[in-house]
Amino acid sequence: NPATEQVIAQVAEAGVEDVDVAVRSARKALDGEWGHMKASDRGRLLLKLADLIKRDEEELVMLESLDSGKPVSAIRRQDLPAVIDTLVYYAGMADKINGQVIPARADALTYTVREPVGVVGVIIPWNFPLMIGMWKMAPALACGCTLVVKPAEITPLTALKIGELALEAGFPAGVVNVVPGFGKVAGQALVDHPDVDKVTFTGSPTVGRQILQGAAGNLKRVTLELGGKSANIIFPDADIDAAVKAAGSGIFFNTGQVCSAGSRILAHADIYDEVVERLAARAKSMRIGDPLETSTSMGPLVSEVQMNRVLSYIDIGRGEGARVVTGGARATDKGYYVQPTVFAGVEHEMRVSQEEIFGPVATVIKFKDDDDALRIANGTVYSLAAGVWSADIARVHRFARQLKAGTVWINTYGPTDIRLPWGGARDSGFGREHGDMAIENFTEPKVVWINTGR
Repeated sequence: NPATEQVIAQVAEAGVEDVDVAVRSARKALDGEWGHMKASDRGRLLLKLADLIKRDEEELVMLESLDSGKPVSAIRRQDLPAVIDTLVYYAGMADKINGQVIPARADALTYTVREPVGVVGVIIPWNFPLMIGMWKMAPALACGCTLVVKPAEITPLTALKIGELALEAGFPAGVVNVVPGFGKVAGQALVDHPDVDKVTFTGSPTVGRQILQGAAGNLKRVTLELGGKSANIIFPDADIDAAVKAAGSGIFFNTGQVCSAGSRILAHADIYDEVVERLAARAKSMRIGDPLETSTSMGPLVSEVQMNRVLSYIDIGRGEGARVVTGGARATDKGYYVQPTVFAGVEHEMRVSQEEIFGPVATVIKFKDDDDALRIANGTVYSLAAGVWSADIARVHRFARQLKAGTVWINTYGPTDIRLPWGGARDSGFGREHGDMAIENFTEPKVVWINTGR
């Protein structure tokens, strides 16, 4: 438990042999009952799983909070509703995965069908274990795939619970296999396995590159959702109150452990000091404490390793000449808490402006005009998300077009929906999750050509 540093559970560590057993189990299910099940029946099983998650919601909230340090209020408000919404959405899509009749020639009936890609390796990150896990599992199951799920080694508990609920819901044995273990062993074995057809991964760019290398062995398909260093741009004509409130949520939500966190807050020179002052006030007002208390707004970082990483970046920022306006230190003696931190005087080229910190550290960067804002916003190796705050309709449309980001929020920051594509490019990965694009991730198109004669 990152809030108390106490051990809360012992979990079996999957090795290479365990992963092989799980993959063979998934293949057997794919070739058996699951592979012959009607699509509408798959949808009904997803709905049943959603009902069981609602029934056991409090247990799942507690497990997620104890395991990751997330405040229970945030899990109830965002994570659990998103999990259920995802299941219901893809349950309805299961029997609507259609092909096309394409009149290629007069003497043939030619059409396409979409078939399951096969056995899918699902590698879940530790920052949103339940929510991101279901973002991957639900569409794959709707498409008729079978799964081998590898949760992060520091947050495995809710994945194990979902595995139990899947069996209770009536999913045939072997459809959902959960293999908790370390990335370098269980994760690598899953990526390297010749009978895994697809890997979907959310995590760091470093691990994403390793997965690509491993996937080359049998040319398995890969979807990668990786890091971010997202710019949140505030112009003088914006609603400053709303912009700063959203900027605070955009970097301090989930203790900054969000791939799309608005970690670079770009403020126009005319309002720079005001934005820094207001953001610092919001940081100081954050209620840091026990994640199990409903009044807590910010919990600990997920692990001692992550805490030390964040603290080291704060030291780097100081060394580069940035100024800590508030925060900048460990918040408690016990638990992996770091004070919400605001840096001012940040230059675009500094490491704290270029590298993903993945913690509650806001860097506020001054810009002089639209071109300067675009230069800074697009000047990293990431391209996952961005935000723009302005009342100028022409400006926001121009920025929406010119920003290198998979998602651009205008006069808001951070909302997602399972119906909208999610993903980025460059070091933010490739491919898109959510919506009907997820159906493309987990299916293969097949052409059928029937000779009809003249």
